[in-house]
Amino acid sequence: MNLRRDVFQAIADPTRRAILLLVASQAMTAGAIASNFDTARPTVSKHLQILTECELLGQEQNGREIYYHLNPKKMKEIAQFIEPFRKMWDDRFDKLENIMKKYKSKK
Repeated sequence: MNLRRDVFQAIADPTRRAILLLVASQAMTAGAIASNFDTARPTVSKHLQILTECELLGQEQNGREIYYHLNPKKMKEIAQFIEPFRKMWDDRFDKLENIMKKYKSKK
């Protein structure tokens, strides 16, 4: 049975978010990624596996090394899903700001 990982569960973990930030600017090997953390390399490998299964990271083999890179297409899908919520909260904060300005001007 092939279990599909939930992308939002994957990015809920702070270590996985840190890995995404690391590879956002350049592709990196597992060893290079692991060197940025105080955890065992197998732990980082597990995080890489989860991010790869969610398609947040892609892999490219270059010789004997596997390089991990950010999958911008998947990140764009996440951003598109979140955008309506961001707009809703921006609107609510704008309304609250206007109410506070009106209240402050009456004092």
